[in-house]
Amino acid sequence: MVMKGLCERIASAKCSSKSSTETLDNNQEPACSKAGSIDNSEKKAVHSRQIGWAAAVRKVVTVGSMRRLHERVLGSSRTDISASDGDIWLLGVCHKIGQNETSGDVDTSNRFGAFEQDCSSKILITYRKGFDAIGDTKYTSDVNWGCMIRSSQMLVAQALLFHKLGRSWRKPSQKPLDQEYIDILQLFGDSEASSFSIHNLLHAGKGYGLAVGSWVGPYAMCRTWEVLARSQRDTIGFEKQPLLMAIYVVSGDEDGERGGAPVVCIDDAFKCCSEFSRGLVPWTPLLLLVPLVLGLDKVNPRYIPLLQSTFTFPQSLGILGGKPGASTYIIGVQNEKAFYLDPHEVQQVVNFNGENQEVNTSSYHCNGIRHIPLDSIDPSLAIGFYCRDKDDFDDFCFRSSKLADESNGAPLFTVAQSRNLSRHASNDVSGNSGRFQEDDSIGDSVNDAGGCAPEDDWQLL
Repeated sequence: MVMKGLCERIASAKCSSKSSTETLDNNQEPACSKAGSIDNSEKKAVHSRQIGWAAAVRKVVTVGSMRRLHERVLGSSRTDISASDGDIWLLGVCHKIGQNETSGDVDTSNRFGAFEQDCSSKILITYRKGFDAIGDTKYTSDVNWGCMIRSSQMLVAQALLFHKLGRSWRKPSQKPLDQEYIDILQLFGDSEASSFSIHNLLHAGKGYGLAVGSWVGPYAMCRTWEVLARSQRDTIGFEKQPLLMAIYVVSGDEDGERGGAPVVCIDDAFKCCSEFSRGLVPWTPLLLLVPLVLGLDKVNPRYIPLLQSTFTFPQSLGILGGKPGASTYIIGVQNEKAFYLDPHEVQQVVNFNGENQEVNTSSYHCNGIRHIPLDSIDPSLAIGFYCRDKDDFDDFCFRSSKLADESNGAPLFTVAQSRNLSRHASNDVSGNSGRFQEDDSIGDSVNDAGGCAPEDDWQLL
């Protein structure tokens, strides 16, 4: 009934507006003036109400159009989760909601509740409006173009959350909030004063094509974080680093920027940690970002099981993925479903003031989890991992090597001690996967000269 009344009032306002326009266009006095039933003040009130309803109509139409466009790109936002579809892996944690033969008709409500609490505790970063203009532009919002930046902010925010508060941390239901949690959110505020704001990311990523109002791909986004972290490392002491971890962008062999299979080089990881600490300690926490292209128009099916397996890694930070021009942050899988946090909702900017533990942080958490088919995401994506220490990194390398051995010659990435060894491993992998490339894979994007993708293709990463 409320919705019906709203529609009737909108329709009435639109009809009134149309009637007034038509009479004025015919050089006639408005009907209300002829009748002499409305004085000037009342006319102003009616006009004001009409303007208000017109604005409301425009807002409804605009928001509806954005949502319909988003759903056409990503698919409808579905929240149905079934225990019959099996267990859910969410950033390295298994939620056993699936029913097996021994469990029978068990009550899975508690298991669903634990899963939902885990999801809602992940940091959600979306489009914002009302922040200070970016640089010398007039942009005070990133609506319709900042989704990849927001998705990457979410991934890095989870890494900091795991680092400071642990994987088992859950969003508190009452205030005051954890100060470390507030400190993390403040790093991603929407102003130049916040270390990892959209303002500072755009500035750091100029060399990789980041620009206000333009969409950017996963590869450029990973490199942008590398640049931003390096610039902060050069200006801030080791103990005061806002990121608290080294960044290692795992690239191909050859020139390290394009070409060759992605290889995790242990020596390179060690070098990243040493440079981050300026030689003070041999190893530091490590954020690994692995940009990949796993097909042409869609992800090649043989990579799907490998992508699913990465969510079983304790070091998992999920995937920057989605559809072209509509990035999301994928945080979990259940068989063929990919669960994601959606940055496409437009929200008002939140101002963090110092140590205010009473600030409203509800807009940084989701109320419901969405999912899309994993095989429908764009083949250009990036996988993230967080290694707390050397033992954690060694465990990650062991799991990655095992996954590569089980890939039938087409791994997502490989592991080697040094670049000399990685070159040999890369050649072996390309040789083993040659037959596959002839079977409708990524072979069309590889040239004959050196096995490197054309520069334009890598720019899409």
